Amino acid sequence: MNYTYNKSLTEFKNLVGTRFQLYNSLFTSLPFHKVEKTGVLLSLFLLHCEEGYVKGKNPMELVDSFLSEYAHYSREQHKIDLLFRFIQFAERQVVLFDALEDASFGKVNDMNGRGTVKQLESIVSQNNKEDDLRQRLKDFSVRLVLTAHPTQFYPGEVLGIIHDLSDALEEGHTEEVNSYLKQLGRTPFFRKQKPTPYNEALSLVWYLENVFYHAAGNILHQLKTLFNDVVDDKNPVIRLGFWPGGDRDGNPFVKSETTLQVARKLKNAIMHCYYRDVREMKRRLTFRNVDTVLQEVEASLYGFLFENKDSSYISQDELIAIFTKLRDVVQRDHNGLHISMIDQFIARVQIFGTFFATLDIRQDSSVHRELVRCLNEKFHLLPKNYDALSEEEKIEALLKMKAEKDLAYPNETFEDTLKVMKTVKQIQKENGEQGCNRYIISHCETALDMMEVFALFKLSGWNMHKLSVDIVPLFETIEDLQNAEKVMKQLYENKVYSKHIAQRGNNQTIMLGFSDGTKDGGYLMANWRIYQAKEKLTALSRQYNINVLFFDGRGGPPSRGGGKTHRFYASMGETIENKEIQLTIQGQTVSSNFGTIDSAIYNIEQLINAGIVDDVSDEKVKAFTEKENALFEELANESFRSYTELKSHPYFLEYLSHASPLRFYGDTNIGSRPAKRNASSKINMNDLRAIPYVGSWSQIKQNVTGYYGLGTALSVLEKKGKWKELKALYSSSLFFRALMDNSQMSMQKCFFPITRHQSEHPVYGEVWEMVHEEFLLTEKMVLKLAGESELMEKYPVEKMSIQMRERIVLPLLTIQQYAMHKVSEINARHSDSDFKSTYEKMIMRCSFGIINAGRNSA
Repeated sequence: MNYTYNKSLTEFKNLVGTRFQLYNSLFTSLPFHKVEKTGVLLSLFLLHCEEGYVKGKNPMELVDSFLSEYAHYSREQHKIDLLFRFIQFAERQVVLFDALEDASFGKVNDMNGRGTVKQLESIVSQNNKEDDLRQRLKDFSVRLVLTAHPTQFYPGEVLGIIHDLSDALEEGHTEEVNSYLKQLGRTPFFRKQKPTPYNEALSLVWYLENVFYHAAGNILHQLKTLFNDVVDDKNPVIRLGFWPGGDRDGNPFVKSETTLQVARKLKNAIMHCYYRDVREMKRRLTFRNVDTVLQEVEASLYGFLFENKDSSYISQDELIAIFTKLRDVVQRDHNGLHISMIDQFIARVQIFGTFFATLDIRQDSSVHRELVRCLNEKFHLLPKNYDALSEEEKIEALLKMKAEKDLAYPNETFEDTLKVMKTVKQIQKENGEQGCNRYIISHCETALDMMEVFALFKLSGWNMHKLSVDIVPLFETIEDLQNAEKVMKQLYENKVYSKHIAQRGNNQTIMLGFSDGTKDGGYLMANWRIYQAKEKLTALSRQYNINVLFFDGRGGPPSRGGGKTHRFYASMGETIENKEIQLTIQGQTVSSNFGTIDSAIYNIEQLINAGIVDDVSDEKVKAFTEKENALFEELANESFRSYTELKSHPYFLEYLSHASPLRFYGDTNIGSRPAKRNASSKINMNDLRAIPYVGSWSQIKQNVTGYYGLGTALSVLEKKGKWKELKALYSSSLFFRALMDNSQMSMQKCFFPITRHQSEHPVYGEVWEMVHEEFLLTEKMVLKLAGESELMEKYPVEKMSIQMRERIVLPLLTIQQYAMHKVSEINARHSDSDFKSTYEKMIMRCSFGIINAGRNSA
């Protein structure tokens, strides 16, 4: 372990570990019934669980024996009350731990070290690469797209308390800490009703206003300061995207009215930020020929925000022009005093404009397909034999389809699909083109899926020669990833669509889905097929002189493309286009990686560094050789075969539904979107969304999607005599190492004693044994490959964080399994027990704390 890791680990132990124990004592003052006794009993219960699992006991035995030995309750209701008090207490311990990590972030992490902008400056200076950097920064950017995917169980009120609690902890204000902990005691941790899409948008707008506005502006200002005139004013380097209110894939609650409402909220929010900054500048820039201009800008912003005066609106270009002139005055006449305030403000305006974040529209390809069919059936917009035509002939027919007015739609979804295309035009009129200029097609399988959307834009009234919208395919399954090259080639060769690409600056964005890819093909195969797809699509796009921009649909945990994400981007060689880094930021990833200004600055800089460092370094990332490609392909195929065997087990999904809280996901009220695409159907792999699928494996601490098949694949290749080649690949490939390291994170969070009792189940025991054996094999093989003795040996801080978090939630994991067993017992007896709904509520409440505690999966 090197000096940096040692120092970080020491800081973490002191600032998080030790302080957690100290502040944990304040929990006895929480306004809960019998709170002091609850805290004492919970500590005993934790030890009881730890000792019991070592002895091979199951959750039911542990809860029953504890209640018998320590609680002495005879009535079931009293036992239930105590377990709910344990849940309340543990939930708030997780919040305290989150807040302590947030407060210590800047001290535990080296804010000027590896992967930061400051380190980038050092590399550029040492290698004399300023011209290379200037060229790179002409069009390179990092786009973070905030989504409302439900992997975060904290309501907005709790997130606000965490933020304030972190500030108090950082300042060492114990009285305030105590006050906020008491506030937590009175604040509900769960929603009685599902949030609306607009509610979800408001939650994320809070992060835009309080975190990203400051963090992104500070980074761009620093880049301009460090590199002088290297940063191009036309390219702000950092961009933000936004899905709540625009993502209607499988979410019937997102309507065109919601989309417009969210866009207007985004505009209003950014103008509020500017108004706040201008008022702050007025306190410092009190100089002649400066103060009057600031007063005029403040008055205009006030009129727009609070008096609804459209005439007071100031555009992005106008704001930049005004403050550029002010900067010249301050520099020339007032010795540049407080000029950094102007520079920071200009940087923010360049990034956020008057739209704050680009609102993306997303819909599933099946909706467009069915809409076209229904419209043709009712209004005969296409040839009578349309269904019998080839794909090329269908595309040609679609492009000839004429726009019709006053179409009557068969249902609300179809009406909204065309209506939102008109709404995009309205948003661009109000917020500028960047306010909403991308339409993403989920489950895009063919070129026809793309051209249907192209034709529907025409049908909705757009002039196709002036369509200021990027149509973005989303390739998700293993099969779709393999077919992506063929689909894009067909589009590039279509004369009408190629003209549209030319009109859009010769740029084509292609989205690749990690979550569904992993659900479909397993951890290793999904990552490898995405890598291959990027290589093939890069080569194809270069052949047609098109700039391909890859947009990664990543979640928080490694199994959904998360983990140490920046290492993946740093590992992309010249065979993969890396003009922009675009990725989704979901659920707990928002709060864990971007929840404070410090953490947001650090993690955005890591991505910027990862995308640029190869261009300014003397050592370049090398592409895989043919031999390495073949080795990786063989490894992925063996992994895929193993994962497919598990997934094909006749009781695979039944086991997951039985052993995990999967069937309760739809009742958690954490997101507006249903857990399944087809709400009326039985659970199946096609309709089941990746988030509840991955989340369910996580809650039973088996994390199948983060490693399954990897151990078998490594073992098979070792038996074939290819271990030396695997070791060489691990040594030479940052991409391969990143995959292996992230699989270690998934395994570190596994704990099989929780579900060991399932091994004896007459129906599901075989599935449990398969998962457990693969875990043991993967752990053994990955450690052998890395030359390490324990998981996450190279990441001691993250490992300690995981260990402490897992210890906090061990009682919740135990209680959840106990409650699930109770529900199963009641169902087996066909009983109408009054306690059934109570135990079901207990299962869901445990989910909140368990998943919130997993924020470091990102």
